Amino acid sequence: MEAEKNPNHPPPPPRSALRSVVIVATCTLAMLVNTASATSSSIALPKIGQDLDIPAQKLQWIVSAYSLTSGCLLLFFGRLADLYGRKRAFVAGSLCMFTFALGCGFAKNDITIDILRGFQGLGAAATIPASLGILAHAFPPSRARSLAFATFSAGAPVGAALGMVIGGVLTQLTRPSWRSTFYFSAGLTALCLIGGIISMDADIPSTETDARVDWIGAALVTVGLTLIVFVLSDGEIAPNGWKTPYIIVLLILGVLLVVAFLFWQRYLESVLDDPNAKYSKWTPPPLMKLSLWKRAKGKMAVMLWVAFLNWSCFLAWNFWVQLYYQDYLRLSPVLTMVRLLPMFLTGIVCNFIVALVVGRVDVVFLIVTGTLFTGCAAIFFAAINPSAPYWAFGFPAAIISVFGADFTFASGTLFVAKVALPHEQSLAGALFQTMTQLGTAFGLTISTIVFNRVLKRGSLKLGVVPDASGMNVPLPAQLKAYEAAQWTAFGFGMLATLLAIVFLRGVGIVGHQHPNKEKETDSEHTVAETQ
Repeated sequence: MEAEKNPNHPPPPPRSALRSVVIVATCTLAMLVNTASATSSSIALPKIGQDLDIPAQKLQWIVSAYSLTSGCLLLFFGRLADLYGRKRAFVAGSLCMFTFALGCGFAKNDITIDILRGFQGLGAAATIPASLGILAHAFPPSRARSLAFATFSAGAPVGAALGMVIGGVLTQLTRPSWRSTFYFSAGLTALCLIGGIISMDADIPSTETDARVDWIGAALVTVGLTLIVFVLSDGEIAPNGWKTPYIIVLLILGVLLVVAFLFWQRYLESVLDDPNAKYSKWTPPPLMKLSLWKRAKGKMAVMLWVAFLNWSCFLAWNFWVQLYYQDYLRLSPVLTMVRLLPMFLTGIVCNFIVALVVGRVDVVFLIVTGTLFTGCAAIFFAAINPSAPYWAFGFPAAIISVFGADFTFASGTLFVAKVALPHEQSLAGALFQTMTQLGTAFGLTISTIVFNRVLKRGSLKLGVVPDASGMNVPLPAQLKAYEAAQWTAFGFGMLATLLAIVFLRGVGIVGHQHPNKEKETDSEHTVAETQ
């Protein structure tokens, strides 16, 4: 039996078809703005560095500051959304994103823009898990839910492509240049804010009898993840690289805090499950039940790790392709955007494919197909011939690169909504999002390490000492480094495919089904319903 079918969970109120469409459009737009905010600033980095006199090694923090806060606070804000209202969280997050995106457009130095980007990420950390909870409650298991989640999922890859398209055009062709990208993000976020206020259902009280917040767990996981993501972002550019003392210390401390969080959650869950346990203000309900990872006979954990690896592949591919076009081939932002435009179109097509087949096809087929295609996109650039026409390598790679993002995100979020209880929909969605954000940081870090090592080795063979950007290295050495980074992305994609093939068999269909086929036989899931 579905976790959604809880007698204590009131059904969504009746609404018009138009209002339902606006809800889906608003949530999808929030996801689109989230990813576009990262990619639009990424493609504008060279121009930002030039205008604000920011050293090349510090430019990445304009992207990393946003990812740091938006990724590390997802669990905490997801829990708050479940407890105190998903619409409230969505509106507050949209207002935060709008305010600080607008502020970024007026920034005068690197410190200011980094801080404002961090605060902008706070808004995304609130809106995305709230969106998942809103859709899960607004659309019970049905064809409408499948369509809603497929459309929402398309916001991620389409937003990434749109961010590059609009970012490239605005950076090169408008007078404010890169500042226009932040004004554009602010404008889209304003639409999210208005849509959330006028269309979303009013918040309903949480079905949990104990609505306390696990502040200790929230502090442990937020600080721990923040330190880990910071180290992943800064390790390669630290004074002595990964051997820098503060990098080593912060990495160890971050890992210890995350481990402490897991033990603390296990303890709180054991207290919650003990009928003889005495009430204590020090033992609130856990921020994240570890048993959530065991849902569907452990396939929940596998799905989360597949999402982690798929995003490691997709975002690493995306990052190095942009640099290849702009720094190696010396193309302008607009010409780079044009070469990546097929991603936007394919993302829309993938959305329709998922919506049509997710209620008929076993999810393992969608996951395997998606991760395999995204991994193969990296092969095209790992074996690229710079003198070959764009249609030989760049075009087919752009076409197939978004399959993994679309298929994995849509299938994964539907699966998470299916196995999560009504009062933990936003938290479960936040957990899925956290894994994708960590996968992004991990993929960029590992591929950057590989790129730098290969670049350095190639430079030494040629008797050249590379500068911070590596641009004084002869082109053959640079090309080898780009190829190595793409082979690394390919490895992430293939590992995700292997996990899906081996461990996701038997999940079945996660989209809309006929009511008499919606029986859940997983005994662990049945236990979860009674908690």
